[in-house]
Amino acid sequence: MGKPRIAEEGVNCWRRIPSHRVAFLFDAGPYYEAFASALERAERAVYVLGWDIDSRVRLRRQPGAAPESSILWPLLNAIVSRKPQLHVYLLTWDYALIYALERERVPLYTLGLRTHRRIHFQFDDRHPPGASHHQKLVVIDDALAFAGGIDLTCHRWDTPSHLPDDPRRVDADGEPFAPFHDMQMAVSGPAARALGDLARQRWYRATRKRLPPVDAPGDPWPPELPADLKCVEVAVARTIPRHREVREAREVERLYLDSIAAARRWLYIENQYLTATSIRDALARRLEEPEGPEIVIVGPRQASGWLENSTMDVLRARVLARLRAADRHGRLRCYYPRLTTKEQAVYVHAKVMVVDDDLLRIGSANLANRSMGLDTECDLALESEGRPEIVQVIRGFRAKLLAEHLGVPPERVAQTLEQSGSLIETVEKLRDVGERELAPLDVEIPEWLDRTIPDEPPFDPPAPLDPERIFEQLVPEEIHRGARGPLLRGSLLLGGLLLLAAAWHWTPVLDWVDPRVLSAWAEPIRGTWIEAPMAVAGTFVGSLVMVPLTLLIVDGSVVFGPWLGFVGGLCGAMLSAASTFWIGRGVGRGRVRWLVGSRVNRISRSLAQRGLLGVIAVRLLPVAAFTAVNLVAGASRVRAWEFLLGTFIGLLPGFIALTVLGGRIEGALRAPSMATVWPLVLTAVVIVALGFAASRWLRKRGRRLARADTQRTTTASRSRND
Repeated sequence: MGKPRIAEEGVNCWRRIPSHRVAFLFDAGPYYEAFASALERAERAVYVLGWDIDSRVRLRRQPGAAPESSILWPLLNAIVSRKPQLHVYLLTWDYALIYALERERVPLYTLGLRTHRRIHFQFDDRHPPGASHHQKLVVIDDALAFAGGIDLTCHRWDTPSHLPDDPRRVDADGEPFAPFHDMQMAVSGPAARALGDLARQRWYRATRKRLPPVDAPGDPWPPELPADLKCVEVAVARTIPRHREVREAREVERLYLDSIAAARRWLYIENQYLTATSIRDALARRLEEPEGPEIVIVGPRQASGWLENSTMDVLRARVLARLRAADRHGRLRCYYPRLTTKEQAVYVHAKVMVVDDDLLRIGSANLANRSMGLDTECDLALESEGRPEIVQVIRGFRAKLLAEHLGVPPERVAQTLEQSGSLIETVEKLRDVGERELAPLDVEIPEWLDRTIPDEPPFDPPAPLDPERIFEQLVPEEIHRGARGPLLRGSLLLGGLLLLAAAWHWTPVLDWVDPRVLSAWAEPIRGTWIEAPMAVAGTFVGSLVMVPLTLLIVDGSVVFGPWLGFVGGLCGAMLSAASTFWIGRGVGRGRVRWLVGSRVNRISRSLAQRGLLGVIAVRLLPVAAFTAVNLVAGASRVRAWEFLLGTFIGLLPGFIALTVLGGRIEGALRAPSMATVWPLVLTAVVIVALGFAASRWLRKRGRRLARADTQRTTTASRSRND
């Protein structure tokens, strides 16, 4: 008798569709080999969708392999050149600037311009603010498809052995990287055609060009890839954020929640992240049950890179604390894989879930809020429904995964699990007997970092955020309410400076003021040891006597040149900020209130509540004189390191921009011409226009806030009267 289905079409999955063959690809090495082999069998159309696509990625890593058979870009060119009816469509996320250093510098040039004309490359920017295109999908001739967590990019390749010093595990520049674990699934037949439909939908949204379905001869399935299953239904679950005319789909989240609720004995999870609040609550409910399932979670020791380590790891630590508090019956274990020979962690990038012997799921979706409703995702799942051959495959899949992490044969894992009847006991018995192990995941986050990250951070939202809501989260109300006047005055000041520089070209001012006069006083010290201290002292003293910081930055870059003006000005500003911060701390809140007034002093409450983020907001959005804010921050409960770091981060963008403008001004003064003057005029107009637009938006926002305050006051008054 079949078991009840978990995946239901139209409820928690897009489609349930037959697949002639299914194969599981453990890690990127086997996947890249299979993809390259299938690519050589393509006849009509290849769709590649990815978070990242790198033309330099080496698919085959045998010694001496020619680029035309091993590296993505030459391989694509060679195959398309000899197959006149073949088109290749490459769709990748139009990524955020913070990822620029991690990616190929000019993929549009390499994949879009230097390749064959039937290779079509497109950046996908059709998504809400802050979202990403995160599906990792390849479809060949609508007959074979790969889906999972692996992109065709660098820093992904590895084998299930995860050798500590594998010479093949290097990036495009030959630099080695750490062991890396991921998963991909291959499907064929109608399931592949359905994923082809999904790929064509994505291409249409990005380009507004419709592509027809594919009907090609032949079979692109690689003969060296054995099928793990035949003739089985596959469920396709998606996340599609609401955006313009596109309707929202949250099948990924719904299938996760229904799968967790359906688990009876074991719930095995591998995932790069663990921050989704809906998943956290669902797991906690199962842990609180007296007879709930055992839950084993395998993730990376820490996130990749300092930024994710300082954000997503904080959120994961909070989720793990909540789950451990709910684990009243000792049914939760969290691990990370590592090599015992070198105590080197294996990075887990896979997105896998196995529910009992009933459901197996592989996809692109992280257990993060943004994968539930902000980023585009695609997961594949298959169910046993009581069929013995599928039950055996799911058991074997889980055993093979654990065997990879534990460094023991899969048969030993399966035997230990059968004897003990406990997934946790199986891992505990085997986790330190091989050359690889699953080590307990104990996440400790510094208190100061935990305090800095808000409970609902804008970098991991469960749905698209309205830009105004992001503004509310990052910028305290007390700050943006008082920013309109200073912002407008600053824009007018900067625009006036640029127009004044342009005036030297068109008016008699050129005869009155020689640019050399501006820096004549600095000539005696130029090139001497005292020049740098003077550059620092200029900004330090000027800011203490309330000279606008904007003017000091521009003057410094004109007088001392861009590099010394930038470094010296920034050092002077930081020195001034630190000095007046400690003065404010020393004199106390009462005297600071008397010095700077009550409006500026109200900012101290927001600074104390938001800490680092509040200081950054104050620096990015001018609300008062530089020195006044420093005094207020010192008198508030802001920690010194939060103030100094926030000041540095907040000042840096403005210093860079104003130093560049200062260089333009200097160029216009020293060699006035139409080519140097017109950019100043246009920049001035843009700055003033933006200043007026921002001021107008803040004024409207202030009126809305005032109306809301009045309404709240009226409601409260009526409640008291009632």
